[in-house]
Amino acid sequence: MGRVFNVNGVCRPDKHYMVDLRQRLEEIRAMIENGQYFTINRARQYGKTTLLRALADFLKNDYEVISLDFQNIESDEYANGSAFVHAIAREINKKIRRRDDISDEIKEKLAILANISYQNVRMAEMFECLSNWCEQSEKPVVLIIDEVDTASNNQVFLDFLAQIRAYYLDSDETPTFQSVILAGVYDIRNINRKIRRENEHKTNSPWNIAADFLVDMSFSVKDISGMLAEYEADHHIGMDIERISSLLYEYTSGYPYLVSRLCKFMDERVSKIKAFSDRGSVWTKAGFLEAVKMLLEDQNPLFESLIGKLNDFPELNDIISKLLFQGQSIAYNPDDKAIQNARMFGFIKIVNSKVFLANRIFETRLKDCCIKER
Repeated sequence: MGRVFNVNGVCRPDKHYMVDLRQRLEEIRAMIENGQYFTINRARQYGKTTLLRALADFLKNDYEVISLDFQNIESDEYANGSAFVHAIAREINKKIRRRDDISDEIKEKLAILANISYQNVRMAEMFECLSNWCEQSEKPVVLIIDEVDTASNNQVFLDFLAQIRAYYLDSDETPTFQSVILAGVYDIRNINRKIRRENEHKTNSPWNIAADFLVDMSFSVKDISGMLAEYEADHHIGMDIERISSLLYEYTSGYPYLVSRLCKFMDERVSKIKAFSDRGSVWTKAGFLEAVKMLLEDQNPLFESLIGKLNDFPELNDIISKLLFQGQSIAYNPDDKAIQNARMFGFIKIVNSKVFLANRIFETRLKDCCIKER
C-alpha cells in the first residue's frame, strides 16, 4: 500500500507523506547536548507527538531515551504521591522490561515501585532509582514526556517537577538526566492558566529552570515543497510543486494539521469529483480551492478545540472580534493574559509586535462561526 497524507496520530515516513524534520531534530539535539531542560508548547494538532517520536529515534544511538505519555496515566493516579509514583514506574517498566542493556537492579527497583501493594512509596525513592540509572548508564539519559497537560493541574505533578528541578540544580554532584523535555499546549512555567480559581494557591511552578524553545515547528514553503516532491515522485502527475506549496502556505501559514488536511482532501476527495478528471487536474489552484471549501465545512478535532477554547476562555472572544470585525490594530503585550492565551492556543501570530489571526483558514472559519452566533 502506498503512502498517504496523515492527520490522525503520529506520522511515520514509511506510511505517510511528511516534511523533512532533520533540521528541527538537529536544533533540538544541540539543546540536549548543552544539558538544557525545556518544554515544547504548541497548539493542538501541531505535530508535537510526531516530532517527539522522531526525536527519540534520532537520539537512540547516543542517548538513553525514556519516552512517556501522560495520557496513559489515569486521573485517579494523580490523587497522591504514591499513586503517581506507581503509575510513572509502571510506564517506565513497560518500556524497559524486555531490554538487556538495563541492569537487573534498576528493573527490580522500578518493579517494586510500580507494585501498588507498596503503599507508602515516596517521590524521592523513585528519583533515587532514576539517579542510579543515570549513574550506571553508558549513555546520557534523556527523559521525554508527552501530553503533560493531563497532569499540570495536580499538586503531585508540581512535586514531580520540583524533584526534577532539585536534581538539575545538584547535577554537578548527583547523577541525573542529561535533558528533560515536556510537551503540551499549556506553558508549564505559567501553570496558573490551567488551574481553576479555587486552586490559585498552586500557581507557583518549579519549572523555572526551563530554557526557551525557539525551534520553528510550522511548515515553510520549502518544507511543503519537499513533501509534495515525494508525492510527485510516486505519482508523476506533473504538479507545479512551487505553486501548490505557496498556496498551501498562503492559506495556512504553515500550520501542520491544516497543510496535511488540505493535501489529504485533494488526494482522497477532490480526486473523486467528476470535474477533476485525473490527479493532475486535482493538484492545481482549482483543486486546491475545492479542498479549502471542504476544510472550511469540515468538523475536525482542531476546529472543535478552537471553538471550545472560545467557550472556556471568554476573553478570547474580544480579541477575535477586534481582529475580525473591528479592524483594530492590536499591539503585542506579553503581559496581557488574553493575548497570551490566544497565542498559546494557536489563534494568533505575532508579526512586527502586532497581533494577527494565525492564518486565513482560521480567519474564515472563526468569522463564519461568529456570524452564526450573532
